[in-house]
Amino acid sequence: MTDIPTVTGLKSRAVIAPLQRPVRTAVGTLPNAPLVLIDLETDLGVTGQAYVFGYTPVTLKAIVAFLSELEESLIGQSVAPVEQARFYENRFRLLGRQGLVGMALSCLDMALWDALGKAAGLPVVNLLGGRARPIQAYDSYGVVDPKEDREDLERSLERGFQAIKIKIGDGDLARDIAMVSGVREIIGPEIELMVDFNQSRSVPDAVRRIEALSEFNLAWVEEPVPAEDFVGHAEVRAASTPPIQTGENWWFPQDMAKAIDAGACDCAMPDLMKIGGITAWLRAAGIAEANAIPVSSHLFVEASAHVLPVTPTAHYLEFLDIAGSVLQEPMEVKDGHVTARGPGLGMTWDEDAVARFAA
Repeated sequence: MTDIPTVTGLKSRAVIAPLQRPVRTAVGTLPNAPLVLIDLETDLGVTGQAYVFGYTPVTLKAIVAFLSELEESLIGQSVAPVEQARFYENRFRLLGRQGLVGMALSCLDMALWDALGKAAGLPVVNLLGGRARPIQAYDSYGVVDPKEDREDLERSLERGFQAIKIKIGDGDLARDIAMVSGVREIIGPEIELMVDFNQSRSVPDAVRRIEALSEFNLAWVEEPVPAEDFVGHAEVRAASTPPIQTGENWWFPQDMAKAIDAGACDCAMPDLMKIGGITAWLRAAGIAEANAIPVSSHLFVEASAHVLPVTPTAHYLEFLDIAGSVLQEPMEVKDGHVTARGPGLGMTWDEDAVARFAA
């Protein structure tokens, strides 16, 4: 029987990781990925690793400081993700777990699962009762120019992607139509095409734009209005033909349940860093199954490849590699699919890159 490791330390480091493609959205551009790398040290010599995506460098010092404050409460504790999640839920009951607190706790949960998998010599997906298998992925773009980005889009097709997502809503409706029609012309009628407004529109404007874009056979329309506006999403959904996708900004499974009760979406996209890590993802997957809602991942390709195989209504894995530049082996796409690696979550830092990109 494998011994359960005990936590002996928690270290975190900030990096600004380069992206292969800067991500331009309707509400701003991400030229790189501000990350906090977590190393959860244990008495068995295995180190659990995970990362926090801070969205902006402004968050990095605060996240590192918060994780440093958690170290004392972790030392001497068993690597038991469910128990630790329950402990921190109670500890931060009065403060709440949204925002940077929730992001840090979610990624701590992923580091605990990674350590547990490494101690057992197994991929996390096996600990969850599943097996590593290819998961269909879509290539995730920002705002694109169909002429300038044509080669990249064609390269996505050469890599076997059967689905592509682009971001829209950064200009007027004519710009949206030109972008979507241009991409559709490049990828053809058989490839799934998703669009993401990144919360940039009002309900009436979202309805107007989606109606005009419906002729392009969209697989889904993502976050047309502010993420917290469940009622607004429900109104857009009721007036629109393409499925409505949301969920990357849900905080823990409770938000997911509220959104579904409000009729806010046809499909769901929880973010492992905001939904509560792997432990809470499993609960969210149960909510989705009970409501027959397809579930896709948001970012975190390494961990997402482990949780989607045990998600009953698994749909797509979003391929947007934000940490590959600081990993010894970035995740690979084969024939448009991604497969979980092990042991643990299958991640090892490239220490030379970490030093080079240190924030």
